[in-house]
Amino acid sequence: MAASMVRSCRHVSRHGSCFLLRRATLCLILRSKFHRSSTALNGLLFSLNKRGLLKESFPEDAAQDQLPRLLQSGAQTVYCGFDPTADSLHVGNLLALVGLLHFRGAGHHVLAVLGGATGQIGDPSGKTGERERLSADVVEANTRSIRDSIQRIFTNHELHFHDSSRKLGTVTVLNNMSWYKGFSLVGFLSGPGRHFRMGTMLSRHSVQSRLKSADGMSLTEFTYQMFQAYDFYHLNQIYGCKIQLGGTDQLGNLMSGHEFIHKVSGEEVYGLTIPLVTSSVGDKLGKTAGNAVWLNRDKTSPFELYQFFLRQPDASVEKYLKLFTFLPPAEVERLMEQQREDPGKRLAHKRLAAEVTKLVHGKEGLESAKRCTNVLYHSSVQSLEEMSDEELQELFREAPFHELLLEPGTTVIDACRRISAIPEGPKGYRMVSEGAVWINHKQTDKPEQVLIPKLHILSNGLTLLRVGKRNFYIIKWLSL
Repeated sequence: MAASMVRSCRHVSRHGSCFLLRRATLCLILRSKFHRSSTALNGLLFSLNKRGLLKESFPEDAAQDQLPRLLQSGAQTVYCGFDPTADSLHVGNLLALVGLLHFRGAGHHVLAVLGGATGQIGDPSGKTGERERLSADVVEANTRSIRDSIQRIFTNHELHFHDSSRKLGTVTVLNNMSWYKGFSLVGFLSGPGRHFRMGTMLSRHSVQSRLKSADGMSLTEFTYQMFQAYDFYHLNQIYGCKIQLGGTDQLGNLMSGHEFIHKVSGEEVYGLTIPLVTSSVGDKLGKTAGNAVWLNRDKTSPFELYQFFLRQPDASVEKYLKLFTFLPPAEVERLMEQQREDPGKRLAHKRLAAEVTKLVHGKEGLESAKRCTNVLYHSSVQSLEEMSDEELQELFREAPFHELLLEPGTTVIDACRRISAIPEGPKGYRMVSEGAVWINHKQTDKPEQVLIPKLHILSNGLTLLRVGKRNFYIIKWLSL
């Protein structure tokens, strides 16, 4: 089934995964509407709202009756966009993917749209300055990388989290460049452009905040809402898509899409927003803020992702279990009860970290994260022996990696000097003698000791050498 799902994934495209935050009271209105609606009761929207995955809807009255009825009438098509402004998505984007996965798990069809076109324009939402301009080649490379990441996450969900007794909807990954490459500038402005009104576009919060700034706003970014609106229209016409999902900072763009479609075709479409993921101090977890936790292994390893969720404050764990995992609410409550009974075991933290790591990196990624945790925090030699070169380099990213020829009679001091881990001369010799060097988590104080297989050289041909508290070195031994 996973293979068939991957075959159904196609090309790639687009926006960020988030919406413009309106007044806080809308969240209460949305929640009360979902709770009042008899058609929504025990339905998908009710379930997502209970998990905290839904913030707002547009139009507002859709939450009460129309949208729940539409979802219960049969399989619908839902889309979310991601602009390829980097070569990886981050944890902030993951929540949008989780939202799509919930819809797919309920039998609806999902579109992940990557902005091969819009990524070159730049979304001004939530930004204080203009985004750095990206070349077409960089955007194309980023698009390919993100496409692979999205397909991996959907495959992991199908393999490890989906109830096989329920039918999955399809997943299609698109690139919005595919429908813009045939447009000329004059053609776009004289066609779709006629349906947009300057007053409405200028009233958007993302525009107003930038116009009041010292640098103002470029025409390029000002037109972004037109392109995102047209994306929704195109997907509505070609795929029958009636629902857009995104973060709260995208609500203005979502409104533009709704208004454009209503003017051009009269179709009724809907938008749902999801919460933005923030740090413990309230900052948005995005790449612009410089605190991104990435979904690609070469930027954030499975171990680092695992530790990110393991280290979340106690007050955030229950919320994140509901948001980022597919655990039933009853199981979340059971985990939290166990945590309250014995906080030291941190069972809820560990389950949260495990569930998210398995979704993003699969079962092997989770096992890798646990091995790295055992090596770094529990000094497990067995886990160290089981680690691959890649895992060691991920775990000790700043540690120099050396490949050395293992010559007969190589001693501890020889190994240290060949990788320049200690100073030359008596000072370096004295450091080893005084116990400043650790090999595979064991302290050594014999500089002239010949390296012993399984003690100094593990069965995987690796040696982890530490000098002092923080200076790590990785040696890969090559046989003669």
